[in-house]
This record gives sequence, C-alpha cells and structure tokens, in this order.
Amino acid sequence: MSSSSSSNGGIGFTGLLTVAFVVLKLTKVIDWSWWWVLSPIWIEPCLFFLLVFSILLLKR
Repeated sequence: MSSSSSSNGGIGFTGLLTVAFVVLKLTKVIDWSWWWVLSPIWIEPCLFFLLVFSILLLKR
C-alpha cells in the first residue's frame, strides 16, 4: 500500500518578515513600536478583507 501526502507547510513571507522584525527589535537595531514590529501579522488579513469588501461592493 502506497500512501502519499503532500502539504504546503512552512513559514511564509509575512512570517519571515515578522520574525526578522522581532529579532531586530529585541537586538535594539530598530526602535519601532511593537504595533509596527508585529504589523505583518495584522496587515495581511486587513488587506484581504478590504479586497473582499471591495469586490462585494463592485458586484452590487
């Protein structure tokens, strides 16, 4: 019996960007607010919902 499973795991671009920002913040290379350091986490969903909302408005 052959079992094959495929998964697209791993960390994406926004995950890498977030990790990079956190490392830079903790090593005091950047002096940003934590809101901006963690912004890749919340900006992507906001852009997605804005896109969906725009499409729904245009369909009216």
